[in-house]
Amino acid sequence: MSPSSSADGYADPEVSAGPAASTPSGAGGRLRGLVPVLTGVTSLVCLLGWLQKQPCATAGFDFVRTTTHGCYTDIYPLYFVRGLNENKIPYFDSFAGDSFRYVEYPVLSGAFMQVVNWLVQPFGADARGMAFYNVTVVLLAVLAVVTVLATAYAAGRRSLRAGLMVALSPSLLLTAYINWDLLAVALTALAVAAWSRRRPALAGVLLGLAIAAKFYPALFLWPFVLLCVRTGRWRAMGRLLLGTAASWLAVNLPVMLFAWDGWLTFYSFSRTRGIDWGSIFFILQDHGLEGVAERDQLNLVGTGTFALLALAIGVLALAAPRRPRLPQLMLLVLIAFMLPNKVWSPQYVLWLLPLVALARPRLPAYLLWQAGEIVYFFGIWWYLLSVSLRVDGAGLSGTLSTLLGFDLPTEGVDTNAYYVALLARFVTVLLLAALVVRDILRPSGDAVRADGDDDPAGGVLDKAPDAFRLSRRLGTLRTLKTA
Repeated sequence: MSPSSSADGYADPEVSAGPAASTPSGAGGRLRGLVPVLTGVTSLVCLLGWLQKQPCATAGFDFVRTTTHGCYTDIYPLYFVRGLNENKIPYFDSFAGDSFRYVEYPVLSGAFMQVVNWLVQPFGADARGMAFYNVTVVLLAVLAVVTVLATAYAAGRRSLRAGLMVALSPSLLLTAYINWDLLAVALTALAVAAWSRRRPALAGVLLGLAIAAKFYPALFLWPFVLLCVRTGRWRAMGRLLLGTAASWLAVNLPVMLFAWDGWLTFYSFSRTRGIDWGSIFFILQDHGLEGVAERDQLNLVGTGTFALLALAIGVLALAAPRRPRLPQLMLLVLIAFMLPNKVWSPQYVLWLLPLVALARPRLPAYLLWQAGEIVYFFGIWWYLLSVSLRVDGAGLSGTLSTLLGFDLPTEGVDTNAYYVALLARFVTVLLLAALVVRDILRPSGDAVRADGDDDPAGGVLDKAPDAFRLSRRLGTLRTLKTA
């Protein structure tokens, strides 16, 4: 047996070399032919997303208009509310505010905002706010293309399907320009693509930058660690963790040193904010669990629930009959974080999109999930419309009648209709998680492995034998006890 072979008959991904080891299942060559198609499709969807916002843009993003037509964005109002119109620099310059006085985003998102503000300085003062929105849209559209291409690259032989599942998503069209989330989404997709090419240090650098843009990519360290433990890929794990820490510190440390209060705002705001729109706690507090509205208890319940779910995912990863694929565990950890979270904004669907395309590239559940996201997207805006107008809003039957008459609920929807929308999203996302768990426990039902692949996005994990398996260790312990 050669040094690059294992007892299980697989080539050791950490020491094997050559063209087959440099790209996931030859995805690089395949993707080159798909780049024009995927870029064109994504650009078209992004253009449609911009057009979907135009009825509100022409009205200066008036809140009633934006909620009625479902074309709200944070980008335009925050340009004024966060002091960018006065050329205040995020984190270093404070602004007048009741809740906080500094930009409440991680530093790379604040840097993104500042760069766009520099770019729009040639515009007149009256036109600068809309220019800030439009330039941001262009850059976010570029990031959407990057996300699609990186996801397709990591998907192996299913690159076209995975890319189109992201590019043609109705959720991408509707939510791409609500906030700056696509920055973290694109960096995370690039990190997965780099890992799939067996470049763990680069993957770590990109993941650290993603965490510097939005906190949620930090959750993905857990799946990487779990799978590296199961396969014994300690060197790759170390490079990933070192790259993550180095890039995160490189971006954050200057702001921490010279603008501590501004840097800390994101973290203190995340800890102290209460139940927000989209959270399951929004329903629970009205149905016998009033105590969860208290912030310390809310944080305890939400964080504790996620910790238990993450632990269960760890057991699943280490005990499953066959090693789970990396995107499967990444998706499960993200869903475990979102389900008990106290905040679940409409644009968070963008976090899930690339992972769903990689973890479970099957259309029926995907389409059902997208339907749930669309229902919630319009449900939240119409509910906020009724809240802002201080009216009860239409019930579920009245809303359906209005929509079937090709009209919009001009007074929004009531609380019960909003609850239906919230549960539609919650249940469809939960269903995705359940199906992924089933695929892990029954690998023959996994669409990717049914094609003969192992883990195209797995990089050094792809075709790697087990170095540690929890069920095997438990069996050994039982044998020792009975001996």
